[in-house]
Amino acid sequence: METYAFSCELDVRDYECDMQGIVNNGVYQNYLEHVRHLYLKEVGIDFAEYTRNGINLVVVRAELDYKSSLTSGDRFLVGLNLVRQSKLRFAFLQDIFRLPDEKPVMSARVIGTALNARGRPQIPPAMDALLVYGGASRA
Repeated sequence: METYAFSCELDVRDYECDMQGIVNNGVYQNYLEHVRHLYLKEVGIDFAEYTRNGINLVVVRAELDYKSSLTSGDRFLVGLNLVRQSKLRFAFLQDIFRLPDEKPVMSARVIGTALNARGRPQIPPAMDALLVYGGASRA
């Protein structure tokens, strides 16, 4: 497993599984988003405060590569790295691994930006300070 700027362990809940007994594909996006929000909070970026100040962090693209499935009761780790995608975009590089065997479940690249009160892309200074250039595509 690679090194991550942030990671979080979670458990699959029964209601997240579909008729096949595996986690429904859309639920993985909830896992990814939850960990992105935890990370931003950890580094001092408060979504609610940004919104009150007219700054909206938005997803503009999500690339998800499913590798294997999780089932009810599985414990898993979501790893996250944040990189600059361009002057006005950033990317959360996220991976999910089943625990304890670290079997790869998913790799994701979630690209976002921040919109100012006028609806124009503008990365806030606190967010800009977190970004390291990493524009190369992911393997």
